[in-house]
Amino acid sequence: MGGGFRVLHLVRPFLSVLPEVQTAERKVPFREKVMYTVVSLFIFLVCSQLPLYGIHSATGSDPFYWMRVILASNRGTVMELGITPIVTSGLVMQLLAGSKLIEVDNSVREDRALLNGAQKLLGVLITIGEAVAYVLSGMYGDVRDLGAGNAILIIIQLFFAGIIVICLDELLQKGYGLGSGISLFIATNICENIIWKGFSPTTINSGRGAEFEGAVIALFHLLFTRADKTRALKEAFYRQNLPNVTNLLATVVVFLIVIYFQGFRVVLPVRSKSARGQQGSYPIKLFYTSNMPIILQSALVSNLYFISQLLFKRYSNNFVVNLLGKWKESEYSQSGQLIPVGGLVYYITPPTSLGDIITNPFHAIFYLTFMLTACALFSKTWIEVSGSSARDVAKQLKEQQMFMPGHRESNLQRELNRYIPTAAAFGGMCIGALTVVADFMGAIGSGTGILLAVTIIYQYFETFDKERASELGFFGF
Repeated sequence: MGGGFRVLHLVRPFLSVLPEVQTAERKVPFREKVMYTVVSLFIFLVCSQLPLYGIHSATGSDPFYWMRVILASNRGTVMELGITPIVTSGLVMQLLAGSKLIEVDNSVREDRALLNGAQKLLGVLITIGEAVAYVLSGMYGDVRDLGAGNAILIIIQLFFAGIIVICLDELLQKGYGLGSGISLFIATNICENIIWKGFSPTTINSGRGAEFEGAVIALFHLLFTRADKTRALKEAFYRQNLPNVTNLLATVVVFLIVIYFQGFRVVLPVRSKSARGQQGSYPIKLFYTSNMPIILQSALVSNLYFISQLLFKRYSNNFVVNLLGKWKESEYSQSGQLIPVGGLVYYITPPTSLGDIITNPFHAIFYLTFMLTACALFSKTWIEVSGSSARDVAKQLKEQQMFMPGHRESNLQRELNRYIPTAAAFGGMCIGALTVVADFMGAIGSGTGILLAVTIIYQYFETFDKERASELGFFGF
């Protein structure tokens, strides 16, 4: 037992007090899984609309403004933190395990249980830490105005909401529902945001008179109310600082591109030793690690935004703080929203327009390099800690008494090593590149958001088909 194992063993005393959902002891029917998934989503949506009790205001600059949709959070509600604690704890544990600071043997059941326990404990601690930081940073009004009672009450509400999210995610992942809570909540938030920006009936006055926020409604409104139809069309397609038809079309194009790339895979033939003649296949997709690289990258960026904005408000003249990020109030925001204008956080933020790319090409190049590198590294590291590396897959196939025709059993891992690490790294880079393309095209909900939504919805279609097929096969239809 190495030192890494001893670190994990420190979690053991906390396992009994951490909230836990028992693994399903029976095969949960498909309809029941759908019901659990719908109920979990309903609870999340209710929490996303339930305002925090005791806050004085939820106006002013929002450090997570760019990441709200991706992190499935809603400002001023009990779902303020969204999935941030779960994703951040997963990111930290991945980095620790990937750098071998914590040694984990995924083939040992106890190690997996301790790692999951450590991630859950860290998620709970991050929930408390972020709740306290939100209150002390003045996001809900001055702490002195709030009073100790209200401040504690807000922290308790955010803490319990964080526990609910952790439990809902675990409920779905342990066989009661479909997919994972993280994926479900992200996809719902992103799709809701895209539909709202396409069809929102809200009117906004941006200096050109009252305009509809929704791009489609604005298109018809401009065509009906303006005498010059050509100018009305031009405005509907290219209006600034509000969703336009070009943004909507870019979103559709990116959706179709991502769906096309989902079909890219290498299929390796495998046969069973125990059942002669039984042949199967092991598909290795281009997006081998699915949307995990972009989720982890989003968690990293959102935490950097929060820390940078918090430090800049208090120490704006500090050289190190300015290196991390400089912020100023957006001229288009009515709530005093801060936007990055310098430092590291500015360069890891996507350019706002084509004009921004032309005037500051270094920003665009740095953002592109950062996205490709981060996604590739997160993807490659993720396969090591999630039990999907060539070594883990070879071990699973051997346990199932499967082999690859034309290859020795001892060469199975080497053969898988030709495909899996490449698929993980290159797939991660493709995900990063698609995100950048979507951002540069001005797609609604950011490139990251659209990519997440498409990959998650595609996964759910696959899961539905698989579950339905297994249920039909079970009943002999």
